[in-house]
Amino acid sequence: MSVLDLARPEIRAMQPYSSARMEASGGQILLNANESPWSSNGDDLGCNRYPDPQPAALIDALAALYGVQRDQLLVGRGSDEAIDLLVRAFCRAGEDAILIQPPTFGMYAVCAHIQNAAVIEVALAADFTLDVDAVLAAVTPAVTPAVRLVFICSPNNPTGQTVPRAAVERLVQALAGRAVLVVDEAYVEFAEAGSVADLIGQYDNLAILRTLSKAWALAGVRVGTLLAHADVIALLRRIMPPYPLPLPCVAAALAALSAPSVAAEHIALIDEQRGVMRAALAQVAGVREVLPSQANFLAVRFDDAGAVYQRLLAAGIVVRDVRRYPNLADALRITIGTPAENARVLAILQGGAA
Repeated sequence: MSVLDLARPEIRAMQPYSSARMEASGGQILLNANESPWSSNGDDLGCNRYPDPQPAALIDALAALYGVQRDQLLVGRGSDEAIDLLVRAFCRAGEDAILIQPPTFGMYAVCAHIQNAAVIEVALAADFTLDVDAVLAAVTPAVTPAVRLVFICSPNNPTGQTVPRAAVERLVQALAGRAVLVVDEAYVEFAEAGSVADLIGQYDNLAILRTLSKAWALAGVRVGTLLAHADVIALLRRIMPPYPLPLPCVAAALAALSAPSVAAEHIALIDEQRGVMRAALAQVAGVREVLPSQANFLAVRFDDAGAVYQRLLAAGIVVRDVRRYPNLADALRITIGTPAENARVLAILQGGAA
């Protein structure tokens, strides 16, 4: 069975849009896309022309970075676009479903609701680890025949725990022919265990989300990547808008990727500061627990999370209020900042002047 058998048949059969840039083959005078023949003042990127749908230089750089083949990679506007494309390609409105493990990243459910796909929830364990048996029980055909996508986030947002590699392999093997396992690795550069991208070649029902927003300091550029079997990548390109990446964003991404030592230095500092912050926060009065994390943030339980949030805000410090998430009614999520920013957070929490 091919993984494409899980996709919507109308998507497999549709005639995709063919853009002028896709149809162009060489040429010096481009009169096929109704573009302006003039660049704007000060433009050295040629922004009067539409960008390549999948820029070759960026595809090459990301394929090398993530250790996959070019045809196993799709680049778009952040991981959010890849999530949306997966849901639209695999879930029939009103019939199919995704499965998530709350508390987790909210866009999985949002994209499903937009598509009118059901959202099946299998809560993480009390310590926020993944219960593989519970997930597989929920995807049993007799119980939920409509599940097409199973999302897991590793490290998980907002709690920070990773999913062991053995659990990923067990899931993807058990889901073969039944669902696509989507592993969101937005924060994996900060984790000790590393990526499972090397499994892409073994399992056609495995998809992995990566991003340049976190470790590569390009949140404002909005470059995200989906790693998957070449057939899945080709399917999603059929429904992807023709020009997803602006030229300035591509240029910024290539510039960052050309200097990996900068990202490596920042990742090392974040990892070091995460340990410092976790130890210090655990000693602050009113802190109930600092959850273990392999990401660039810490989820912290407080006696009065609302009051702490307001105290930090009064000092000009904004953290994430995650009290609406299941099993986190007393928690805030604190991103690891610069050493000076982290010291300021601790000073306020330890009773320093606002």
